[in-house]
Amino acid sequence: MNITPVGLGAWAIGGGDWAVGWGEQDDSKSIAAIRHAVERGINWIDTAAIYGLGHSEEVVRRALADMPQGERPYVFTKCGLRWDDNNRMAPPQNVGRPDSIRAECEASLKRLGVDRIDLYQMHWPARDGTAIEDYWGTFLDLKKEGKVRAVGLSNHNAAQLEAAEKVGHVDTLQPPFSAIRRDFAANDLIWCLAHETGVIVYSPMQAGLLTGAFTAERAKSLPPNDWRSRNAEFSGDKLKANLALADTMQKIADRHGTTAGAVAIAWVLAWPGISGAIVGARAPEQVDGWIGAANLSLTRADLTDIAATIERTGAGTGPALPPEATG
Repeated sequence: MNITPVGLGAWAIGGGDWAVGWGEQDDSKSIAAIRHAVERGINWIDTAAIYGLGHSEEVVRRALADMPQGERPYVFTKCGLRWDDNNRMAPPQNVGRPDSIRAECEASLKRLGVDRIDLYQMHWPARDGTAIEDYWGTFLDLKKEGKVRAVGLSNHNAAQLEAAEKVGHVDTLQPPFSAIRRDFAANDLIWCLAHETGVIVYSPMQAGLLTGAFTAERAKSLPPNDWRSRNAEFSGDKLKANLALADTMQKIADRHGTTAGAVAIAWVLAWPGISGAIVGARAPEQVDGWIGAANLSLTRADLTDIAATIERTGAGTGPALPPEATG
């Protein structure tokens, strides 16, 4: 699959009535955002069964239902997190049993209204005692059977990737990666480069912190059903450092005539081995705020300015400068 540098992430559109929601969402605006992204040239959407406990996948289906088959974007989804229908706010369970994965796959196919999932991913390592070789073998079987086109792992480290690779090739990895959360670049990215495993990163704007529009006041006003209200990056000294980094990105954006969010996304795309970045949107205008990242190339000076701010403020952890910008 030839994917665009940025793809639409559908976590937030799942709604707020579950353990890791983003607050209440307007489905009509979510559908409009998906259609607008496709009209602007985005050719893939990343969702997951757990987002809104199935609701995100259903919204994606509604958004794509009237599109001619040849104009539809690729649809990627994930499994391995099972929820309790009797308690929507209960933390999901990390389940890797082959029968559970197969059941989740069938449920996602139905919710999405498709005959085949373009990329099927294990959301997190299993915690139910299932060995990675067993659940990864199930993914490979689903690929052979034509239920899915490609298979990948999300939130797995290099050692886990190596164990899976011995069973069969890992097509993709989906890790968190941003100018704040940079640890992935120190080890796992190197493994992916060596094994020709594609990488689609999530949260390149760190859940809104690097959009240029986030403020300390907004952080204080986040509702209880928005997971960010409980996250350490959104309070105290960490928030102060993160907002200083966002200010630097805004200055770089002004030089390029774009947005801070586009700069944040272009920063992750500047690293070798990154196939694409997943960016969320809940309304069409949000898509317009970051879609320019697909065509934005940051200069050495831009990347150095970002690295200097990271070092000065102590924002985040991990390597601060893409290797091609060194020397």
